[in-house]
Amino acid sequence: MHNFWSRLESPIFTLAPMEDVTDTSFREVILSASAPECLHAVFTEFTSTDGLYSEKGRANVKRRLAVNDSERKLLQKMGVRLVAQIWGANPVKFHWATRWICDNFEFDGIDINMGCPVKKIVKGGGCSALIKDFALAREIIAATKNATDLPVSVKTRIGFNSVVTEEWSENLLSTGLAALIVHGRTQRMQSEGRADWNEVAKTAAIRTSMGLQTKILGNGDVGSYAQGVDYTKRYGLDGVMIGRGVFKNPWFFAQHDSERSLDEKLTLIRSHIRLFDQTWGEVKKFEMLKRFFKIYLTGFKGAAALRGQLMETKTAQEALSLLSNPAPTRSL
Repeated sequence: MHNFWSRLESPIFTLAPMEDVTDTSFREVILSASAPECLHAVFTEFTSTDGLYSEKGRANVKRRLAVNDSERKLLQKMGVRLVAQIWGANPVKFHWATRWICDNFEFDGIDINMGCPVKKIVKGGGCSALIKDFALAREIIAATKNATDLPVSVKTRIGFNSVVTEEWSENLLSTGLAALIVHGRTQRMQSEGRADWNEVAKTAAIRTSMGLQTKILGNGDVGSYAQGVDYTKRYGLDGVMIGRGVFKNPWFFAQHDSERSLDEKLTLIRSHIRLFDQTWGEVKKFEMLKRFFKIYLTGFKGAAALRGQLMETKTAQEALSLLSNPAPTRSL
């Protein structure tokens, strides 16, 4: 097994898997704005094992695993690893989906989602619902590991309705995971309240007491690279996973927090629009891209007005034309 996790030195920084966010175009944008020494792994969007297992659903679901050649070249140049994240509730389908992924794509690892709190997914027994079924969680991990030579990791939470960090962490760590990423909230909390990093620290302590080499990463409310370094040391972790932090700053993994110039922001948003259009064309609607505009167009005079104009555009070409026209930026 080629376990890239074992070769990463602390502090490890990773980009979280995010629904309808971390597709190949967005990952490439973040990579292009990052320093190689500050970003070590990126994850795909959540990919359903049920969907992959079904011939009818596979064509649509497999798009979540797409990797552009340009992203692949950048990953190799920077030495950043790419992990496919999968979710579901059936060990047989996990095994089948993992083998299919390894036969059809080139990833560096497989991650199992045991943390997503979305209610409709939880009702089906997947993701954070697995926190309520220790035995099934172990079966799923075993089925996944038996299907691949790639390192298998899990992303999870500290509990479902209540905190069960110690029992849950020990249950997961007993399966021999390469890495365990812990979000410091329960499923019930969703994204509300503050992430409890003292609970995340308990997972690292349990790992050490069990004599394991599993990498432990924390997740939740990390607002800057410096804070990620601090939390890694303070809570005895190997690193952190960053999700919403990149929405406040796409240069999160550039190590320094200096404000970016307007030209840099416009260059990055134009790059994202082009990549999205080239990658998806008519497959994904242009409207999906609009959720990202605030990431780039903020923090300067006239930002809100320019965002408003951009939200009215209907195509990538129209948006690029607006952003290339100096007229809207004269008052910025």
